[in-house]
Amino acid sequence: MKKLLMVLAIAGVSLTSMAQETTEANATEKYSVATNSFWSNWFVQGGVQWSAVYASAEHGQGLSKSPLKSFRSNPQASVAIGKWFTPGLGLRTKVSGIWGKAMDQSFKYWNIQEQALFNLSNMLCGYNPNRVYSFIPFLGFGASRNMNTNNYSMGYSVGLLNQFRVCKRASINLELGWNRFENDFFSGGRIDNGERFWDSHDNLLYAEVGLTINLGKTGWSKVPDVDAIKALSQSQIDALNAQLADSKSENDRLKTMLAEANNKPAPVTESMKEFITTPVSVFFNCGKTNVANLKDLVNVRALANYAKANDSKIQVTGYADSATGTPAGNQKLSENRANQVKDELIKMGVKAENIKTAFNGGVDTASTVDNLSPLQFNRRATVQIVEQ
Repeated sequence: MKKLLMVLAIAGVSLTSMAQETTEANATEKYSVATNSFWSNWFVQGGVQWSAVYASAEHGQGLSKSPLKSFRSNPQASVAIGKWFTPGLGLRTKVSGIWGKAMDQSFKYWNIQEQALFNLSNMLCGYNPNRVYSFIPFLGFGASRNMNTNNYSMGYSVGLLNQFRVCKRASINLELGWNRFENDFFSGGRIDNGERFWDSHDNLLYAEVGLTINLGKTGWSKVPDVDAIKALSQSQIDALNAQLADSKSENDRLKTMLAEANNKPAPVTESMKEFITTPVSVFFNCGKTNVANLKDLVNVRALANYAKANDSKIQVTGYADSATGTPAGNQKLSENRANQVKDELIKMGVKAENIKTAFNGGVDTASTVDNLSPLQFNRRATVQIVEQ
């Protein structure tokens, strides 16, 4: 019994050290776990024991208390099935027995116990699916039968399950336990035990080595720890609010700058000045007033957009070639071509009062100013931005 208490004390010191390490961890790393379904976190166990029976009939016999003496010890076997309801709390049903020995008398028996398991490693240090060692005290109650005497007895059990993780599905067990039976189970109830404690009933101490196999879904899903979230200091929250306020101010400043930039007219560069002051030509077929190729209106639209944005004046000049037709006919043709382009500009949104027209008639082939080569290039109208 003293050896069992020493083992429990050493394990308790180890557990205290583990808890201290966890306390020093950052509080925001704590978390809770979600409860799994009924069919999750089941396990089965099997093991071999070395048991020692301390019968109440030994009282006053002067027998050695060593659990290794052959008159009280024997090998046993056990099986169990259980379930973890949380990472720290579980239940198991355990059956053990077959051969027993008390006061050098062998007998057969079985012992069934319903036991509550308390995984203090998970309770005190937080759930860790990869933890190698788990410290699991247990206690329970149940019934036993001595098959030699056909004697039944109620009893209770306490002990310590030391579990060493091998992999996700398996762990090695080292278990130390104490079973105490009422009604003098091994002694047949024939002894007057008086007020004695330890040997007033029959006791069984055991050490067991076994294996745990996890069934179905194992492990637990993490959920946010509200307490850990609330543990953020007010200074941290104030700092975040200050950052948000700075970001909002910067955003408002950038919006104001963008609005001011949109309201300012775009600066006129030298290349733009050259483009808007250079006449753009729209060509016509011989004797026609409709635009020969609508692609010619692309550059005209660019000038129209500039004129609308800057309220500029536009000069449209119509031409014809002097090699065909009569001077009067060519004059009328150049007028109609200029008016056709003016109508296109109005469709593009340019104000009619901002459009000036001129009609130059047939271009003199001897002129070096308006005359283009080849001759058909003179069948045109020009569009140009002019000074206010």
